[in-house]
Amino acid sequence: MNHVNQIYLDHAATSDPKPFEVISAVVNALSAENANPGRSGYPRAIHASNVIFNCRREIADFLSASDPMEIAFTYNCTDAINLAIRGVLKKGDHVILSALEHNSVLRVLGEMQRAGEIDMDIVLPKENGYIDPKDYLKRTKPNTALLILTHASNVTGAVQPVEAVGCIAKSLGIPYLIDGAQALGEIMVDVPKCKCDLYAFAGHKGLLGPQGTGGLFINSGIILKPFRAGGTGSSSESIYQPSEAPDRYEAGTMNFPGISGLLAGVRYTKAHFRENTYHIRSLTNALYEGLSAVSGVTVYTPSNEAYRTGVISFNVNNLSSQDSAAWLSERGFCLRSGLHCAPYAHAYLGTLERGAVRASVGYANTFDEIEKLVEQVYYLSKIQ
Repeated sequence: MNHVNQIYLDHAATSDPKPFEVISAVVNALSAENANPGRSGYPRAIHASNVIFNCRREIADFLSASDPMEIAFTYNCTDAINLAIRGVLKKGDHVILSALEHNSVLRVLGEMQRAGEIDMDIVLPKENGYIDPKDYLKRTKPNTALLILTHASNVTGAVQPVEAVGCIAKSLGIPYLIDGAQALGEIMVDVPKCKCDLYAFAGHKGLLGPQGTGGLFINSGIILKPFRAGGTGSSSESIYQPSEAPDRYEAGTMNFPGISGLLAGVRYTKAHFRENTYHIRSLTNALYEGLSAVSGVTVYTPSNEAYRTGVISFNVNNLSSQDSAAWLSERGFCLRSGLHCAPYAHAYLGTLERGAVRASVGYANTFDEIEKLVEQVYYLSKIQ
């Protein structure tokens, strides 16, 4: 398929293009360095183990975490969220979350609630698209065992007050999970300041790594129930899962090619963080202003640029989001339409029936591409 004339604006789903360093690292891991990390003592296997550790260390540094061993690798951010939620909760527990959460959170809790295992309260955003931290405090109960909040909405791009909610969680002694799928790599994250016990992240979005990578920051004071068991290359004499982290949570062969690429992506992101985040913010501002000026276009992203990521969601006239995105796709734009796996967020926005078109920018996009999208949306608004 020819991608030459396509304008990719779906970075909230996965980043593209991947930096050359990421692609090179994956190819090299498969062709020249292929070995099973943590399983053998020959040079290539030792090198693979070092790559895994170096990636832990780079991510821990990016999160301002004190110990690389507080980073557990998972298949993706959804897997990390499953580990966090199922690792904390037990039958009879109560959970508080926001209406902005992704289905990676909602479906785990929904299944547990349907099974009669837990109860939950959902906090609605205010008119500006942000959660009021006091609403978390108001809903706490004696059996509240977990607070959950997305760092940035994948629908509206609104950055949430994760530090304020963290202060509440800390003061009450309640474990706190942040979903950082849309944040890490685009927002400076400091887990000590957030006072979170658990921070889930995707490797293939803001960190520019390959798909199938992600992880979970687990505060050393938190011990989760692992929901997966198997070989770790450690404590092999025991038939029980190791007690020490991160081996406790990483059963089976690690994704060495993926983590090699992720290490390169994290290093690239850190090296270019200031310039890339400034560029993404500038592009987002231009897109927000351009779409907001088009009659008949409704923009759902908050107006305050200081509290949004590179995500702009909108609809055109009375068109369904699918129809608008399809029309724009015919003109070369790669956009997302629908409910974005966040049904409660769309219920809040009033878009549960038709969804929304989502444009999400990345480091490689240009102002010319943004202008072209605004121009085509303008044409669409006039002919429909």
